[in-house]
Amino acid sequence: MAYFRPPGWVKRIFPEFIWSFPEETDSVFLTFDDGPIPEITPWVLDQLDFYGAKATFFCLGKNVEMHPEVFQMIKDRGHSVGNHSYSHIKGWGTDSLDYVHDIDLAESLITTNLFRPPYGRIKPSQVHVLKERYKFILWDVLSRDYSWTLSGKGCAKNVLNVVRPGSIIVFHDSKKAEKNLRYALPIVLEGLKAKGYKMKDIRL
Repeated sequence: MAYFRPPGWVKRIFPEFIWSFPEETDSVFLTFDDGPIPEITPWVLDQLDFYGAKATFFCLGKNVEMHPEVFQMIKDRGHSVGNHSYSHIKGWGTDSLDYVHDIDLAESLITTNLFRPPYGRIKPSQVHVLKERYKFILWDVLSRDYSWTLSGKGCAKNVLNVVRPGSIIVFHDSKKAEKNLRYALPIVLEGLKAKGYKMKDIRL
């Protein structure tokens, strides 16, 4: 399922979470998780440049550490960055002190006030500690480019069929998603442009 509207109880428990932006806009907000890696991130940047689009890259600290030149490329090309943890740690199954330590490791490499919890899963105790430092950016449109059971064409349809003004769209600049992303991203960028959307990064 590509479109996700959080139930009311989630919004009450986590009022800090940003799932989308107001619909009174002509913009959508592209995001990429799990990079940066040299195999795919530079290609993504070239596609964004071609379509005049900006995006926010929610980076893993371990990948920034391994590929600092690719991370710098993201910033040099005018995009924003967010913390996606150091090791793609899952909040629900992790002690809160260990979880925050992992985020802190990433913070030493990624200067940002934006955070996206891996898998979208995080405990209230973890939110309580991190909310003083970060804006929590979730999403309302998930491409599912990482799925082995979905084609690149299906990923593109996932996005274009449900996107609306103010949507936050998730892709992944990762090896797992590479095949679907290389097929779907140009189609999505062309489709969003045809719909008249501006494609922006997130800066809060």
